[in-house]
Amino acid sequence: MLRGRLLYRLGTWIHDHDRRVLAIAVAVLLASIGILIEGGRLTTPTIVGLESEKAERWVERVRGFPAETTFAVVYRSSTFEPDDEAFEAALTRSLDRARPLVERVTTAADVPTSVGLMMTNPEARTALAYVTMRGPHGYEAVRAALASDELEVTCTGQIPYVHDLEATLAHDLIVAELVSLPLALLVLILVFRTLIAALLPVAVGLCSVLAAIAAVLLISRAYDMAQYTINVCSLIGLGVSIDYALFIVSRYREELALGHACREAIGHALSKAGRIVMFSGVAVASGLLGLVSFRHSYLEAMGIGGVLVVLFAVLGALTVLPALLAVLGPRIRPMPPRPAKVLSGVVTAVMRRPVAVLIPTLALLIVMGLPFLRLKMATADVRVLPEDVEARRGYALMLSAFPEIAATRVAVAVRFPTPGLDPTRARALADLVQRIAAIPYVTQVETILLQGETPLDPPAALKAAFEESLRVFSKDDVVLVYARTEQATESEAARDIARTIRRQRAVADGSLLVGGIIAHDIDTTEFIVGHAPRAIAIVMGATVIALFMLLGSIVLPIKAIVMNALSIAGSFGALVWVFDRPVEPTLPILLFCTLFGLSMDYEVLMLGRIKEVFEETGDNARAVAEGLARTGGLITSAAAIMVAVFGAFAFGRVVLIQSVGFGMALAVALDATLVRVLLVPATMRLFGDLNWWLPAPLARLRHAIAAKVGME
Repeated sequence: MLRGRLLYRLGTWIHDHDRRVLAIAVAVLLASIGILIEGGRLTTPTIVGLESEKAERWVERVRGFPAETTFAVVYRSSTFEPDDEAFEAALTRSLDRARPLVERVTTAADVPTSVGLMMTNPEARTALAYVTMRGPHGYEAVRAALASDELEVTCTGQIPYVHDLEATLAHDLIVAELVSLPLALLVLILVFRTLIAALLPVAVGLCSVLAAIAAVLLISRAYDMAQYTINVCSLIGLGVSIDYALFIVSRYREELALGHACREAIGHALSKAGRIVMFSGVAVASGLLGLVSFRHSYLEAMGIGGVLVVLFAVLGALTVLPALLAVLGPRIRPMPPRPAKVLSGVVTAVMRRPVAVLIPTLALLIVMGLPFLRLKMATADVRVLPEDVEARRGYALMLSAFPEIAATRVAVAVRFPTPGLDPTRARALADLVQRIAAIPYVTQVETILLQGETPLDPPAALKAAFEESLRVFSKDDVVLVYARTEQATESEAARDIARTIRRQRAVADGSLLVGGIIAHDIDTTEFIVGHAPRAIAIVMGATVIALFMLLGSIVLPIKAIVMNALSIAGSFGALVWVFDRPVEPTLPILLFCTLFGLSMDYEVLMLGRIKEVFEETGDNARAVAEGLARTGGLITSAAAIMVAVFGAFAFGRVVLIQSVGFGMALAVALDATLVRVLLVPATMRLFGDLNWWLPAPLARLRHAIAAKVGME
């Protein structure tokens, strides 16, 4: 976006001060590695302000311990039952070792009898205990203390889930990079035909990603940053960084082939390819800024991480890479541009029969996108982990050994202005129970009310049980009511239970909130859907503005939005068809914002070259054919690199990362083939000179902005 001569001067200055630039880069890299070793405070994915979260706080007041720092410990024996002396002794020794490290330990002996009975299963030879941590950290030490030689110990709950998720994501990240980097290097060797030139983009890409991850870890010490942010940084950063370096190294070698010395070649490479990189960086970052608009959610953290990694990718390509080129000097051999003959022939054929190509290609993308209409969403929980991971195994054990505790429940928390139940509140609670019991698919209602009796005057035979239920379901000014169901948590039948309860909140003078995993799914989906229009508007608006300033056209930016939407829709449909399961509600908007920006990577490169030829010749058809021929090889190579990087993440063990990797790899493949090779030339041929139409007022506005900010 800066004037070409300023970027040229930047390139020549870096050439003259290459050692100094590289020294700074090494210092940043070492600092980044130090931060990575020290780590940060990454959190579980959360959204602040949901009703279900507020309801959980009310539930905790009755339960007596916070869900975020409490986890379940399942003890199982192959020989002894829970009431056997050997089993009890082993369980006690395990928990006693952990007690000094934690806030509290809760066993069947510490809770009301009705609850305690549910915490043992003689037939399965299992017993259950709860451990409440002093904070979210230190789980590994507690888990080591709980280990037992006599009993099988399995932990599950929020803290084990977060710990195992982080470990699994870290494993996936290492595996993905071990797979994607060699593949990317192979593509670069095929492009550059020399190992040294091929290694440069990989080296710059790795440095950019490390710096971005270090920045995320620093921010996490003062601001909530979800674990997924690290994987998003790696996922986006590697592909974008390598692509940007690919563009500049390719242009540098072209300039060498034209006879320029190293210093001038670096300057020209930055003034031409560097300008494309900056526009592309703005476009990609603008797409990720759409995620930042989801304030107080983990999408905001992902957006921040994505913007940071794009920033470091651009900085690395414009500073570190030219310095490396200057140091290597003659070891980077010149290479003139090689027009893609096959691609040129395809584009020429497309432009002869644009309608015959356009209609079936559009139809194919639309058909691919149709499965997206039956998309179902559900928030991520322990089930996103592989079945062999401990937190997931513990969840399965809870379901089989303690079905009463693990049963699916909609939590209804009622809070009164003052403690205690009077006849009016008691009757209102009884009425609430009857309403909930009448809702389809509710199998049981659990609360302090017993067999329809007024809780203020229970029969003598039920008085003891009533007093115990008061301790289980109420405390001070809060009363809990649970609606049990056998429906799957992500089913519409289960969600209708929570929605129906929320439609009738009247409980005397009390306030009613609905919580639990079912309500959390509803709240998360509504949060995403409610904020999505603003995010989409930000992404599309920023894209239009960036392309408008680059191309001096109002038609091409709008057409680019339509083209991107088609490729994204195709990948969304395939995602639903392949995974055939409810997806995380944030996945569609995460993919949209990310892919919309990444698609601009190729759009800017391709349309920038087409514009150069059009300005030289004034011939739209020739400009499209030559522009695509000149950039076809680079676009194919860049797309192959991104598919390799994203595809490697599709083989991860966490479902969300698998989905993101697969969706992004497929979208890039569709974008680089069907869209860039078929749709773009067909539509540009049909539009003709209208592609470059710009009303006079907008032309004056563009000129004024360009003059103001120093753009060409």
